[in-house]
Amino acid sequence: MDQGPSPAQSTANGGARGESAAGMFESGAPRRGFDLKILFPAIILIVLGVVGIWAINRFVDEERERELTQWQVRLGIVADSRAAEVNRWLAGNLADLNALADNESVQLYVGSIDEFSNDPEQREQVEGFRQYLRNLLLVAAMRGGFGEADQDTQPNFNQTRIGTGGILIINNDGAVVAASPDAPPFDGALRDFVTAVAPGASATGPLTVDSRGEATMTFVVPLFAVQSDQATSAQIGRIVGVKRVARALYPLLRQPGDTTRTATTVLLTKVGDKVAYLSPVRRPGETAEPLGLTMELSTPDLDAAYAVTVGNGFAAGNRDYSGRRVLVAARAISGAPWVLMHTVEYEEALGAADNRFRALTVMLGLALLVIAVAIIAVWRHGSSRRASEAASRAQLLAHQYEAQKDLLQLVTDSQPTSIFILDNQHRYRFANAQASKATGITPGEMLNKDIAAVLGPASAKRYLELNEQALKAGAAINNVARLETEGDRKVLQSEHIPLKERSGATAGVLTVEHDITDVVTEREKRARTLQNLVKTLVGVVDRRDPFAANHSTRVARVARAVAREMGLTETETDTAEIAANLLNLGKIMIPPEVLAKTGDLTEEERRLLRNSVQVSADMIQEIEFDGPVVETLRQAQERWDGSGQPRGLKGEETLITARIIAVANALVGMISDRAFRQGMSMDSAIEILFKEAGHAYDRRVVAALVNYLDNRDGRAQLADIAAAQ
Repeated sequence: MDQGPSPAQSTANGGARGESAAGMFESGAPRRGFDLKILFPAIILIVLGVVGIWAINRFVDEERERELTQWQVRLGIVADSRAAEVNRWLAGNLADLNALADNESVQLYVGSIDEFSNDPEQREQVEGFRQYLRNLLLVAAMRGGFGEADQDTQPNFNQTRIGTGGILIINNDGAVVAASPDAPPFDGALRDFVTAVAPGASATGPLTVDSRGEATMTFVVPLFAVQSDQATSAQIGRIVGVKRVARALYPLLRQPGDTTRTATTVLLTKVGDKVAYLSPVRRPGETAEPLGLTMELSTPDLDAAYAVTVGNGFAAGNRDYSGRRVLVAARAISGAPWVLMHTVEYEEALGAADNRFRALTVMLGLALLVIAVAIIAVWRHGSSRRASEAASRAQLLAHQYEAQKDLLQLVTDSQPTSIFILDNQHRYRFANAQASKATGITPGEMLNKDIAAVLGPASAKRYLELNEQALKAGAAINNVARLETEGDRKVLQSEHIPLKERSGATAGVLTVEHDITDVVTEREKRARTLQNLVKTLVGVVDRRDPFAANHSTRVARVARAVAREMGLTETETDTAEIAANLLNLGKIMIPPEVLAKTGDLTEEERRLLRNSVQVSADMIQEIEFDGPVVETLRQAQERWDGSGQPRGLKGEETLITARIIAVANALVGMISDRAFRQGMSMDSAIEILFKEAGHAYDRRVVAALVNYLDNRDGRAQLADIAAAQ
């Protein structure tokens, strides 16, 4: 039976036809949706507007960034300058104390005091050493700012005076060797800090507030023995300087010549999860004390928290302790665990610039709007002119469409095939004369009618089901239907091609139907004739060789089963079956006595039997088959390893149908009785096939045969062969 074109061809051809049919029946239809002549300029205008807005914002952002960079440089210069001054001041204090520590007289006297302090006879001399050191420390304290020179800090008469600034010399035992007159007592926190300093190391103490509310710092340097190598073991004590730092340190935070109104510079340090302001924080109308303010590090956007976290950096948009938005420049102090933070209020720095940028944005936006309005006006004027031209063209196209439609209707009406289109509501959108013949109405009357109403529900069901399959698959499908109506048989081949949905048209399916009754009838008649011929020829062979009667029929049964097990096409399966049936046809050329001989065969007799398959191929080579039956017979004696005949083909050079016949012939031959032997068991035959797989036979064919026998009930189907043993 004719199955029509292959699926691949159906898809390719159907896709082309679908495009063609969709264009053929939609070209002149009125279209809904957006007109590209309107939509495209609108898109261009929108794109230009978006690009213009982006360009304006980009320009303004770059200007703002440039302004911010200038302030970053300006604040950074101030912060670097003040940080350098603070570092210089810290280093200067240590340098003053190191000058005392490097004084050989101080080293000698301190060493002598430690050596003779327990000798009563040297008491006066030791006291002289101490007095010398006191005088020296007094001069050094006054010169280095460690002393208390203010008269208002002197105690009243009979009032105990407590020093808060001065210089002390402490020996390794923690005892005071000598001190300036204003030096504080060496006890409490002062003693704890000094004794915690590592031997041989210098240290700067934390900034604290003394009993008078003054900011005070402690500096420590090591004192080594005279003419020593200044190793840790040579340390004989420490020089400790206690200094009230407000008058010397805090003025360093002010930048000379700075004209900003809201600029502040403070020293900060991190204390646990808080940040402490070491220097006074003063704004107009506010009072401030050193160490008088601490803030949580977790305070959102706090400028001080940012400064102590990054150490060195710049930020915009943070807020100070009072919530005012500021620009921040931070610099770490190398001589102490401090961070210097310089800030200026955002409003003073960038407020005027932001106003200017906003005004610039508005002006550029208005300019962009004016340009857009001008473009729209020009485009609208041109559109009105084009609209009138389009109306004239539309009228012309309508006439052309009608002419084209009439031409296409005439062309399709001349075709012997039935052609029609159904939309997704199962209504006719087009039908040619052949399609309308069976309906009793004209093609024009069929339009917009449901197919079930025209053909009847029973006849329409087949078309609707096939259309649904085509739409779901998105590709053309073929169908061959055999219809019996009042004793009249018809064979119809139809192709169902899905049409894509387009503007102004509804998705549907194009159906092209052929009446192939005569073709199928002739082909089936030819197939029956061929089958009868094969049966006749097989019968002739069976009568000449009674011991091999039905052998070729049995081989054909096994060959067909194996071909199906391997998933071969119907043509390949038929080829294997027909070739197997004709396998022994050439034996009609062999004398009957040779075929019935029970004794040993001569070499000539063996040659005749071996060549009988090739004789079979020669006898039928003029007969036309659908598949390569003749070539299959010629290759049936080839072997997988190339040792077969007649051409010595190797592996897959041999047709798959020939490889199947070779295995099927071997199996049937081994399990069937012959004139000179009895047939063996099925299991023994399978064992031999497995041993020869890869040498004489294709492994895949042997595996398919075994699977057929063991898993497809093949042993039961071949029971008649086993019974013949």
